[in-house]
Amino acid sequence: MPKVTVSLDADLAIDVMMLSGAANPQDAVELIVRDYLARSRRTEARTGTPDDSARLTREQRPHTEG
Repeated sequence: MPKVTVSLDADLAIDVMMLSGAANPQDAVELIVRDYLARSRRTEARTGTPDDSARLTREQRPHTEG
């Protein structure tokens, strides 16, 4: 997998390390990003995507008797 280099403010890197419990900034940022992505997927699974809005707003179809 290709690697990307990102520059961060030292205070931000330290905060991320403290929150994640990681020993170095690289691992800390990776853990935070992976958690963010996993949480986003869990949220979509529970709430649906914007395409699911039609499912939630049911139109009242006229009842036909025949």
